[in-house]
Amino acid sequence: MIRFENVTKRYRGTSKPALSDVDFEVQRGEFVFLVGASGSGKSSCLRLILREDSPSEGRVVVLGRDLRTLSNRKVPYFRRHIGSVFQDFRLLPNKTVFQNVAFTLQVIGASRAFIQQAVPEVLALVGLEGKQKRLPHELSGGEQQRVAIARALVNRPQILLADEPTGNLDPATSVDIMQLLARINAGGTTVVMATHEAAFVDQMQRRVIELSGGVMMRDERHGGYGDISAIPTLMPVEEKGAAAVAALTAVLELQREIIGTAGGDATPPTQDAAERPVPLTDLLAAPADATPFPAPAASLAPAASGEPATPAEPAERHAAPAAPVVPAPQPQAVASAPETTTDGAEPPTRTNPVTIELPPVELDELGLADRLGLGGRSADDEVGPTS
Repeated sequence: MIRFENVTKRYRGTSKPALSDVDFEVQRGEFVFLVGASGSGKSSCLRLILREDSPSEGRVVVLGRDLRTLSNRKVPYFRRHIGSVFQDFRLLPNKTVFQNVAFTLQVIGASRAFIQQAVPEVLALVGLEGKQKRLPHELSGGEQQRVAIARALVNRPQILLADEPTGNLDPATSVDIMQLLARINAGGTTVVMATHEAAFVDQMQRRVIELSGGVMMRDERHGGYGDISAIPTLMPVEEKGAAAVAALTAVLELQREIIGTAGGDATPPTQDAAERPVPLTDLLAAPADATPFPAPAASLAPAASGEPATPAEPAERHAAPAAPVVPAPQPQAVASAPETTTDGAEPPTRTNPVTIELPPVELDELGLADRLGLGGRSADDEVGPTS
């Protein structure tokens, strides 16, 4: 059906050949995948089969005819036996679905009766019944590709060439197109498909011809796409610098705290009890009137007898806020005085309050103006305009 005999193809202006000594044969009714990276020569093989190009060396035989000896005048008649499906659909935008499919038959001079019979049949085959009068822009991408496949099949070709037919489609639609091509192949049509879809190739387990740099690397029956370990994967870029180190340190500290909370106290045994972090579960389980955070170790309070300030534990700092209190006429200051034990050491937390009396103020002696701060003004209180 298709035979490549030591085919080499060089394009003008390039030093490296697009195909180098490629040799394979496709039998009637086969489904063959051409796989490989971009630029490996897959599309060049399809163009040689379709007689769009001629080999620089070697021979290409299709349907029993040597394409080197095929005259240009006979090329259109030869292509009637080959259907082509491309990635970009190539539909006529100003023609309906029916007219796009019928155009192939009109070019080869088919009768009107044959067109009226063949076009609805092939549209039903590809699942486009009832959409004959729609224009291409009124269809989805998958439906446009189905129209292209119907146009390639309406003349009932012996060979179907597909160049990345699912490249512009979403995954679900791509599966539908691959199932359609498999049904077409089951009907006896030889399918040669160039693709990058590794999942479809691995799942269908058909014949695989792998190309790399124009050289045929593998011809495997019931094969898969091949080794894809060399394809790079997307990984997060490692950030370097002070900001990245600080962020990583914070994440690690939080992780250690979570692990310590879940599995027990992760604090080293040599750490002082006053400096240990409070586990999150203890904070959540604490009563409402308890201190939510550990109090500071000590604070300085003024002594009553003029002695140096001593550390005292202000327990009131972390207490719940109380209702506002109206200040008394005679304010009093409360300070903590140190208390010593018999051995001269100071207790760490116990304090005795000392009351300091301030001179009393008789509110009855003040007039209304003095109570409101409006009386007893002097000349020094006056403020003149500023410069």
